[in-house]
Amino acid sequence: MPSSDIQRRGLMLVLSSPSGAGKTTITRRLLERDARLVMSVSVTTRPKRPGEVDGVDYIFVEPVEFEQMAEVGELLEHAKVFAHDYGTPRPAVEQALAQGRDVVFDIDWQGTQQLAQSAREDLVSVFVLPPSTEELERRLHTRAQDSDEVVAQRMAKAADEMSHWAEYDYIIVNRDIEDSVEAVRAILAAERLKRERQIGLADFVTKLREGR
Repeated sequence: MPSSDIQRRGLMLVLSSPSGAGKTTITRRLLERDARLVMSVSVTTRPKRPGEVDGVDYIFVEPVEFEQMAEVGELLEHAKVFAHDYGTPRPAVEQALAQGRDVVFDIDWQGTQQLAQSAREDLVSVFVLPPSTEELERRLHTRAQDSDEVVAQRMAKAADEMSHWAEYDYIIVNRDIEDSVEAVRAILAAERLKRERQIGLADFVTKLREGR
């Protein structure tokens, strides 16, 4: 069996952080640099923001449709964040993993907990922390995406979100975006080589030992 016959099951890479800490930027740059990564497109009940594309940024649905998807088990995980529902469609993720592709998730601690309960062996979780509270607030204001009221809400929620850091496999303090991206790429490189993710490895080693 040549080494090319060793197949690999994909993994689920979760990036979580308080709003503004940098997870979305890190995720975008990872996708630009790694063709083996595919983004999990979440379904949500929140309104579409300017510039967002349905089916690319999010799958936008009405609350009643979201409830139906959750009830019949079409979502791997789902949670309510700032009065809106978010969830991960199951079929696309399971297909990607079976094909050996890695799926990256931009979800919060609630969703990560659910994934850990249902698919811990496939999960690699990374929590991104800001270098300081002041810097987090500055970034939220700088991106000019939310009103002052919404920024205040996000800052109030940040402490609770950061309290879940110990539930994650890896922690990154995002002082510099490029350093953070490279740190996640190093995590990916190591996790892809884990013994249990390499299908056919046992047969390959057996043939090596037999001189074939």
